[in-house]
Parts: sequence; C-alpha cells; structure tokens
Amino acid sequence: MTRLSVEMLAADTVEPITSAGHAHLGIAVLAGIAVIVLLITQFKLHAFLALTIGSLALGAFAGAPLDKTITSFTTGLGATVAGVGVLIALGAILGKLLADSGGADQIVDTILAKAGGRAMPWAMVLIASVIGLPLFFEVGIVLLIPVVLMVAKRGNYSLMRIGIPALAGLSVMHGLIPPHPGPLVAIDAVKANLGITLALGVLVAIPTVIIAGPLFSKVAARWVDVPAPDRMIPTRASEDLDKRPGFGATLATMLLPVVLMLSKALVDIIVDDPTHMVQRVFDVVGSPLIALLAAVIVGMFTLGRAAGFTKDRISTTVEKSLAPIAGILLIVGAGGGFKATLIDSGVGQMILDISKDWSIPALLLAWLIAVAIRLATGSATVATISAAGLVAPLAADMSTAHTSLLVLAIGAGSLFFSHVNDAGFWLVKEYFGLSVGQTVKTWSVMETIISVVAGGLVLLLSLVI
Repeated sequence: MTRLSVEMLAADTVEPITSAGHAHLGIAVLAGIAVIVLLITQFKLHAFLALTIGSLALGAFAGAPLDKTITSFTTGLGATVAGVGVLIALGAILGKLLADSGGADQIVDTILAKAGGRAMPWAMVLIASVIGLPLFFEVGIVLLIPVVLMVAKRGNYSLMRIGIPALAGLSVMHGLIPPHPGPLVAIDAVKANLGITLALGVLVAIPTVIIAGPLFSKVAARWVDVPAPDRMIPTRASEDLDKRPGFGATLATMLLPVVLMLSKALVDIIVDDPTHMVQRVFDVVGSPLIALLAAVIVGMFTLGRAAGFTKDRISTTVEKSLAPIAGILLIVGAGGGFKATLIDSGVGQMILDISKDWSIPALLLAWLIAVAIRLATGSATVATISAAGLVAPLAADMSTAHTSLLVLAIGAGSLFFSHVNDAGFWLVKEYFGLSVGQTVKTWSVMETIISVVAGGLVLLLSLVI
C-alpha cells in the first residue's frame, strides 16, 4: 500500500501565492473551508458563489496579495472547465437523448419483463447502473422514480425493497464511475489514467452496489415499511411517443463510450508502445472526448431517429440538455479554482510536510478528507473537487494504478452519510413520501454503506496491485 513517506515529492511546482508558515496556512485553509460551509449551509448560497468567495477568503487569510489569489482562482477555473466541461456537456446530451426518446423506458421495461419475485431488486440495480452511466444523479432519480413506484405498486413489493437497489445503482455510478463530473474532476486533478480508473471503478462498484442495494434493502424494508405514494407517479416520456428505440440499440449506445475507454486502457497495457499504430489509434478513439462524442452522434440515430424524431426535434433536445448543466459547470469550475488556490498557496506541500511521519495510508487520508467535506457541505461534487485539490500532491510518487485508486478513495468518501444539507436527501424524501427519520434510516445509511464498502475495497485493492 502506498504510504506517505519522507521521500514524497510535491506534485505542483507553481510558485506559492504566499509564504505563510504551516500553522498560519493550516488556519487559513480551515477558515476558507469554513466560509464555504457556512455560506452553503446557513446562508443557502449557491455552491458556485460559495466556492468563489471561499477561494478569495482562503487567499486573504493566508496573507496573499488579492491579485495573485484572483489569478490562481481564474486559472484553475479555466483549466478545470477546459478539462471536463465538454465531457459534462456531452454526457448531458446523451442522457437527454436517452430520456426523451424513450430509450430509458425501453431498457427498464425489457429488464422488468424478464424479472420477477426475488429477482426484482437485482433487476432494479441493473437498470439503475445501466441508466446511471450517462446520467447525472438527479436526472437518473427522475427517470427511475416512476418505475420504482409502479413496480412496488403493481407487484405489491415493499417500496424500500425496490427503491434502495435503484438508488444504490445510481449513487455508485455518480460517485465512482466517469464520465460523471466528480470522478472526472478528480482524475484531472491527480493526473490519473481515465481508462484504468474506469476499469478499477467498475471492479469496486459491483460488490459495493450489491451490498448497499439488494442486500441492505432487506434490512431497510424491515426498518421502514411504507406504501408507494400514488401522487408521485409522473408521466413517462415514452407515453407520448408512437415508437421508441430497441433494447439492443439503446444498450449498445449507452455502453459505447465505456467500451471505447476500456479498450484504450487494455491496448495501453498490452501494446505499451506509444509509437505503435494500434495504440495511437486507440489513444484517439478511446479518449473521453471522442468516446462520448461518438456515443452522442450514434445516439442521434439509434435513439433520436429511432423514436421518430425529426432533425429539428433532435436539435431541440440537444439544446434543452445544455441549459440545466450550467450550474453544474460553474460549480465544477469554481471547485477547480478553489483547488488551484489551495495548491498555489502551498497547501499541497504543507500536507506532505506535516504528514511525512504519519503511518496512515494516503488512500485512507484522501477518503477521510472527502468524508469531512461531504458531511460539512452536503455536496458529493464539492467534496470530490475540494478533496482532490488537497490530496493531489500525494499522487506524485504513486503508480498509475494507485493514482486511480486515489480517485476512487476520494469518490467513495464523497458519498458518506447524506443528511439534511444534501439536496439528494430531500429529493429522495419527497419522492418516496418519507419522514426525515425514515430517510436517514434508509437513504443516509445506504450512502454510508456505499462509502465504507467502496473505501474498504479500494484499500484492499491497493494491497494486491
């Protein structure tokens, strides 16, 4: 297992914006994070504004000139949006095509037609995991809630027995698997290999989602036994369509970017020659930008045209998909700005210096930092972005595989115990018609199980690879 050691080198060579001592700098970091937490939790300020103000506060508390702090923040924001902004946009387009064309409904209905009885919770995990690949968590919930409620109602199942597996599938995808914003930003921050991170993420995700989904749902159903609320069953997209895409074409389209990115990682391992033509080809087609762009273009035909969409309808769908992600892009960008401010202020070197004699594994430290920020802010994305900025220097002497595990450790920590300061908490509460206490006993505990199990699996993997 990679541990913090005296020999660790700093990952960033940018001239610090301040030469403050460790004690002063540590206080400045805590004060900056406290400002962000206070603005988000108490003043209900948008995370973009909170991160922007918190970055400026960090620089001020550290005694840095304001102009240098502004330069660090804006440079970091620009670099982050340049790195992941287009990928988030392409993911949003693919998700919107999947939803509006009825492709998501087709996957759901096909799998449910093959499942029944004890297999139903496992079917829900499969559905949520497949649909959750290209979709943001909130969009996935909106898509799956009608299915969860209808299955529970028509099959006379416990709502928790069906709902928890679906939520677990979505949450694990959101926290661990690119192209979701959190993992993408963490990969960019620690310079991890996307293909290897994706492969290891899938390896960690499978047992995690089984434990937190179908297995925990048995317990959750005993703790909270509530009927499916009729008022929350909305109209499904495919009910307004004359036809919809086939199951095979839809599934192939959703998995296309994953297959391309994993193929690149596999070729990198087998060929291991940057000048070889095969590796050069896969370096292009397996890059996140090309893989997602290819899926979007293919999806316009296999999803949009297959549903009878005209060119204008497809264009409108693409246009509508981009507006809702403006906030996400700004939050991610501001998080990158905060990360750059942390690094340029010397925080990365400070963490290396004060922890060089610790025996705590670097992966565990990353998980704990993400957990602390998640509990404080309620946002998995903010926790991932901030933690990635803090621990990025730890990746300096890590192997490629361990750098990917560092990303997964951060992602696992960012999912820990969702509570009242998390928008997802209230989304689940209202859709399922639960009380606050019932939501804590089901949703919050499920998130904690995901975080702990995934974190533990990451540590175990670090022992064998």
